[in-house]
This record gives sequence, structure tokens and C-alpha cells, in this order.
Amino acid sequence: MWDTLWTDVHLATMAPSRVTESDPYGCIKNAAIAQKDGIITWVGKKEDLSGSPQTLARNVHSMGGHWATPGLIDAHTHLVYAGDRSNEFARRLEGVSYQKIAQEGGGINATVTATRAASEDILLELAIKRAKRMIAGGTTTLEVKSGYGLTLEDELKLLRVARNLEKHLPIRVHTTFLGAHALPPEYKYKQKAYVATLVDEMLPRVAKEKLADSVDAFCETIAFTPSEVAQIFEAATTLNLPVRIHADQMSDSDSCSLAARFKALSADHVEYANEEGVKAMAKAGTVAMLLPGAFYFIRETKLPPIEWFRKYNVPMGLATDCNPGTSPVMDMTTIMNMACTLMRLTPAEALHGATTIGAKALGLQKHIGVLQEGYSADVSFWPVSGPHELSYWIGGVTPSARVFKGQYD
Repeated sequence: MWDTLWTDVHLATMAPSRVTESDPYGCIKNAAIAQKDGIITWVGKKEDLSGSPQTLARNVHSMGGHWATPGLIDAHTHLVYAGDRSNEFARRLEGVSYQKIAQEGGGINATVTATRAASEDILLELAIKRAKRMIAGGTTTLEVKSGYGLTLEDELKLLRVARNLEKHLPIRVHTTFLGAHALPPEYKYKQKAYVATLVDEMLPRVAKEKLADSVDAFCETIAFTPSEVAQIFEAATTLNLPVRIHADQMSDSDSCSLAARFKALSADHVEYANEEGVKAMAKAGTVAMLLPGAFYFIRETKLPPIEWFRKYNVPMGLATDCNPGTSPVMDMTTIMNMACTLMRLTPAEALHGATTIGAKALGLQKHIGVLQEGYSADVSFWPVSGPHELSYWIGGVTPSARVFKGQYD
């Protein structure tokens, strides 16, 4: 028998085998979905069940005509940090640029100072509070970056906190080492030396302790150069760690081409990506991770090249980029609304960005992101008229129920 069977539900499966031009969600109306041992075991129309629900499953739940989607996937967050940067928001409204604030000791380094001073227990407590809000919004998988420690021990501390979230909450966590987030204050005017420390000391230790599932770097005029990022990625590749990159957020550094060179899982932000870089991403299979929360919050005016991504079939993911400086948002359906209103994605593109493509950006596309037999039973149920409504509400939509690995919260 199945462990659980949900009936009287409409499914937006997002499964490639069901998606068509006329139905980009892969819908099954008047459906049922079953799970056993945390894995989806049956998906289809309720009328096609082989018997009465009570004879097929130990637990049967009628969902009252609600819609179900795969659990949402937030594939770019900076969840683990301490401190507050709301004052920077006020300064930017007064006309001070993000770059100038960073140069004055604000920005990422302000969070670094506060995060270094916080204990591991405090950081875990803060991260759990934030993750609970994400869970309440239907998210079942998170990517969590380090990058607010910038010393070996502080970066390890952040990665341990991210790993430990799974022990306290019903959430799947992909951890990312972002030691190349900013130049720490003790390395001022010594950027080459810091890159050497990253490559020779920090990365090997992170790999040895198996604390990271991938490696990230911020390639930008206020951060690290393409040649420095290449050094870091070469070291990561030697250690069998996949890479991703903060790419072309504030200027065109051709970092999307760099991402493609290393077959990065994703290139994130990408507002200033050039066409050759987009073509290279298409060939490499790299996801374009759009972060409309940051685009909105820093009042960026340069849109990512959405039409190029469509033209060259580069998959477009969505994530909150939850962080204290440029994207204080925790809800994926809010991000979906922003992507549609600010970047002109369709609601179907937005939901794929938060499910199937988010899974690809984490290298987990064979395990999560669709409602299909053999995939993890991560499901969010929604009191909506259709999956398009998930992108409609300003402020997001709250699920009526959330299931992670077959279990209710």
C-alpha cells in the first residue's frame, strides 16, 4: 500500500513529459497523487486509480479542489548572517550608490563584521527564523551561501550552520562556499594574497570537511576580476566541486562566458550579460538565475536580456537572493510576481524558474522540481484558481499545506 494518497486536487506537475505549448504547466485536473517512503509513486486522474482510495493507501487526504505544485526551490540565498543594514536602504534612497556605500566600509563588509562577532548558536537561531518564513511560503529546498565570514574559521562556521538547518527543519539545503564574496578588511590592498588564501587554504579545507556542495564567486568591479575567479574555479574543479557565479550584475565583465567555460551550474543576476555570453551559457547548459528582489531593491534599470535567454534556450531560474543588503525577501511567490511585472516573464516561466529550473541550478533535476513518479514527494498545495495565480498576488500566496519528503510540516 502507499503511505499517503491525496485526492480531489489539480496538479501543475511541471513535468517535461506533460508540458505542451498549450499547457506549459503540465496540468492534470481532478487528479490524485501518492507517495511511499517519501517518493512519489503515482500521479494521474483520480478516475484512473485502480481501486477506492482507502484500499490503496494508509492515509487518504481530500484536498478540496486546491492546486498542487512541486515544492518551491530557492536556489540563491545568503541566509546565514547577523546584523542589520536597513540604514543603507535609507542612504540609497538619498542617492548614495551601492558601490560608494561598499567603498566606505558598508555593504558586505558591514555584515561580515556583525557575522564574525556572532556565535554559531546565534547564527543558527537567526537562520532558523528566516528559513521558517520560507517554509511557510511553500519552499522545500534552499541553497545557502557562506560569504559573510571571509576567514577560514568563520566561513566554516557559516557552512556548518547551513548544514545544520536540515537537522532542525523540514527543508533540503544545498550549501555553497562563497569565500570570494568581498575582500576582507585585513586584506585591503592585498587582493592577490586573499585569492591565494582562498585557493591554497580555504577551498581544500572546505572540501576536506565536506561542508559545501558547490563554490561561488562574485565577479564584479567591486569584488573579484574574471582572472581571479578563474583561479578559484580551477581549484574548485580540481576538488570536484561544481561552480556558480555572481555574474554581470553591475557591469559587463563577460563573466557569463567565464561561467560557461567552467560549465557552471548557474550564472546569477546577469543584468549586463552580453549576447556571446548568453550563447556560451546555452552550449554549457548553465542556468541564468534571475534575482528580481535585488533588481527591485537597488532600483536597477538595466533588465537582464530575457529575449536572448529565450532565443538561445537558456533556462531561467528564480530565487529570493535573501540577504540583508540588497534583497530582504523570503517568499518565492513574491519573487515570481516581481519576475513577471519587472522582467516580463510569463507566470509559467516564473513557476518553472521556481521549480524545475531551480532544481537544475542545484544539480538536483533528477530528484526534485516536478510531480512525477520517482521524484521526492515535495509538494505545496495552494488555494488558487490555477497555477497562474501564484504570480498574481503582490506580497505572495500562502500554501494551504506543504509536504516535504512525503510528510506534512
